[in-house]
Amino acid sequence: MILSAERKTLKFIKPAKTSRGEYLEKMAIVLRLSAHGTVLFESEASPLVDLSIDGREDLMSILSPYLGLNQSLDSLFEIKENLYQTPTLRFAVDCLIRQVKHRNRIWVENAFSKREKGIAINGLVWMNDIQEMEKEAFSKIEAGFDVIKIKVGALDFDEECRLLERIRKKHNAFKITLRLDANGAFDKDTALEQIKELSRFEIHSIEQPIKPGQEELEMICRETKIPVALDEELIGFELENANSFIQKTKPSYLILKPTLLGGLDRADSWVRVAEKNNIGWWSTSALEGNIGLYDIALWASSHQNTLPQGLGTGSLFVENFPAKTKVIKNTLFAI
Repeated sequence: MILSAERKTLKFIKPAKTSRGEYLEKMAIVLRLSAHGTVLFESEASPLVDLSIDGREDLMSILSPYLGLNQSLDSLFEIKENLYQTPTLRFAVDCLIRQVKHRNRIWVENAFSKREKGIAINGLVWMNDIQEMEKEAFSKIEAGFDVIKIKVGALDFDEECRLLERIRKKHNAFKITLRLDANGAFDKDTALEQIKELSRFEIHSIEQPIKPGQEELEMICRETKIPVALDEELIGFELENANSFIQKTKPSYLILKPTLLGGLDRADSWVRVAEKNNIGWWSTSALEGNIGLYDIALWASSHQNTLPQGLGTGSLFVENFPAKTKVIKNTLFAI
């Protein structure tokens, strides 16, 4: 099978804003394996600038030694290991490996892949002005989402609290679960105070309250009034140190982005670490196009995790790859 690659720019319908900044567009690279001119398998490398450790412009040149050549399953394994410093490319090759091994683009056979059962997902409220965020939150609830994830940390903190208060006045925690995502925005010295204030609103969890790599994280996880979920902290983390780090830090949840972790196999390793330490986890997209999103959904479905996943991002782009999933109320289905 001949390996080829195509670069595409995905443009967001609306700016995707977090406390780190905003995305107007992003790069995606589609890898394809073909025989006799027919595409048999495909996957997606989809880096995020300022978050992926390989979020740079030269990824096509890194791939070039492998393109246009006949590739076997064994050679794909070799390529994957050669790409250890470029996690998004490694993820894409790992997806191809699973497809080739199963001789099927749909490399998982279960109720999700057979379109018999969906995956529970959360509704996502991006950073915006507070009125738009409130409108979006209630729109998600009206659409049927019972778990809402809200980006925080970039606006006035009192305004963010008032937003959460307005949501809670209409919907208690038995009806609507609220997840917060700070994307590392809180100051390490005041994070606990802010988290204590936010806990008034019966928050399920807060993702990455402070920037990754800070020693204060252990203390925050220990003393927090809201369960802490680690996200950016895991990106680029050496797996051989993962278990000792989790045992020392003791977060409540791990957020797994297979694209940014460097592959489905590495995401599997983090699942084992979480389960060994009795820590919850869920997967989220890293704003992949529809090709990458589908592989992550297949992977998530294979683990039968009952927590709502963060995989409802397939409709963010002006022109995406052909859809392989659809969202109905609060559930992601294969199509």
